[in-house]
Amino acid sequence: MSDLGEATPPTIGEIREAAKNIRGIAFRTPLYKSEYLSRRFDANVFMKLECYQPTRAFKIRGAANKILSLSKAERSRGVVAASSGNHGLAVAYVANLLGIKATIVVPEHAVREKVGAIQEQGGTVVQYGRSHHERFSRAIDIQRNEGAALVHPFDDPKVIAGQGTIGLEILEDLPDVDSVIVPVGGGGLISGISLSVKAGKKDTRIYGVQSDRAASMYKSLEAGRPVMVEDTHTIADGLAPGQPGELTFRVTKEYVDSILLTSDESIQLATKTALEALHLMIEPSAAAAIAVVGSAYRPRRGESLVLVVSGGNISLKLLRELLNE
Repeated sequence: MSDLGEATPPTIGEIREAAKNIRGIAFRTPLYKSEYLSRRFDANVFMKLECYQPTRAFKIRGAANKILSLSKAERSRGVVAASSGNHGLAVAYVANLLGIKATIVVPEHAVREKVGAIQEQGGTVVQYGRSHHERFSRAIDIQRNEGAALVHPFDDPKVIAGQGTIGLEILEDLPDVDSVIVPVGGGGLISGISLSVKAGKKDTRIYGVQSDRAASMYKSLEAGRPVMVEDTHTIADGLAPGQPGELTFRVTKEYVDSILLTSDESIQLATKTALEALHLMIEPSAAAAIAVVGSAYRPRRGESLVLVVSGGNISLKLLRELLNE
């Protein structure tokens, strides 16, 4: 899914450097203890609220670290990205701050609000195809034709290092963390978090969660190599690239304890629970971390568990449907 070949994962030093680089662009987000979830599961359940980033999703961390690493000459030719929405918005946001042209390739069925947000940040939106593979191929064409720098949504050491800053913050705020549950799409988020958390506290367990309708990382680990899942139609559009990256697959295989699956129905229910019980407006991709608790993952009594709430860009259409149920 990328041309990184045998690129090496970022070191903990590079993740710490990323934290310095992105300061002032990405926020340090709160780690909030949910009394509701803690009582429900007889554990200490915390939520890492990446929905409070300037672009309402974690993607700004990796995008900022990658774009800031570009030379002046590279910046002058602009950047290009393929995205279901959140990564593209992050790239457009950072590019706008730095005065760089950004072209974002999104699917034909992209959430209208995400497309509008990208355009508000000055990004040029190209709607193309339905799968991640299709839009990524279109982004590569733009890269070659215009000389723009590609900002990969997940399979890039700079992007992974940026996402890894979340792990640094979790350990600073909760040094005795026992387990972390992370939504998984292409694998950039869980790669960064697993690298940084395991470097600081190697016995902390890291779990990924995917919709069973888009279980690309789960099936890749079963196969022992990155595999393509053709049909990834899921309510959690941010978790549906169809295939993990070469680098993110290797990191996940080495550092992640397990990938868990949940259903779209459970994700939808968790999105509604977040609204009603937690007073959080989050997108289904983020709600996957909540959905899996109590089913595929049963917390041990008293354990300190962190759920990474990866984003809050829910469509108004879905929000209306949830409220009307």
